[in-house]
Amino acid sequence: MNILVLKKKKEIADLVEVYLKNENYNVYKFYNAKDAIECIDTTHLDMAILDVMVKETDGFEICRYIRKKGLKFPIIMLTAKIEDKDKITGLTLGADDYITKPFNPLELLARVKSALRRYTLYNDKVNDDIIEINGLVINQKEHKCELYDKEVDLTPTEFSILLYLALNKGKVVSSEELFEKVWKEKYFDSNNTVMVHIRRLREKLNEDTKKPKFIKTVWGVGYKIED
Repeated sequence: MNILVLKKKKEIADLVEVYLKNENYNVYKFYNAKDAIECIDTTHLDMAILDVMVKETDGFEICRYIRKKGLKFPIIMLTAKIEDKDKITGLTLGADDYITKPFNPLELLARVKSALRRYTLYNDKVNDDIIEINGLVINQKEHKCELYDKEVDLTPTEFSILLYLALNKGKVVSSEELFEKVWKEKYFDSNNTVMVHIRRLREKLNEDTKKPKFIKTVWGVGYKIED
């Protein structure tokens, strides 16, 4: 699992990183908000551990940013700010837990595991019909797609293409496979139907054509949505 750690003080960030890596978590460690936000925008994360006092902004704003993007992974605030009003602010903005310094690293690990366990169980039991990928939310049951909390108007075919790629995220899907699964017809080499629909789909998702965030082209092979 991927955990973002944002701490102003390097020694504390390094300590948290050591304990998390000992439990085989992948750690994305940052000391400033700008780099952390870039990671949030480009990386699949399963949790964020945030300091309240960091450069450029504060952890509360990062927490707000994560929730505004529609990302549901757990957030733990780890901070020296011990006043009740700060704790209430963090929890109100969408944090799942609030730990004040000085802290016991083993207690932090226990809370990390607990939050991830609740999140995993919730997703397994409640969100079987929901697929979330970095701000893109696909609701299979309702046949709806949202990007950063705004509904994307997709045709049934576009939705089916996006859903199939999402269900196979991390895997390269050939044009032939995509066509035969969505259109239920035999694919011919001269058929550019998939390419045209992918282009329209990317436009609706506001994709950068040179560096798409969601639907990646694997030249000569097909398309994929990464984990």
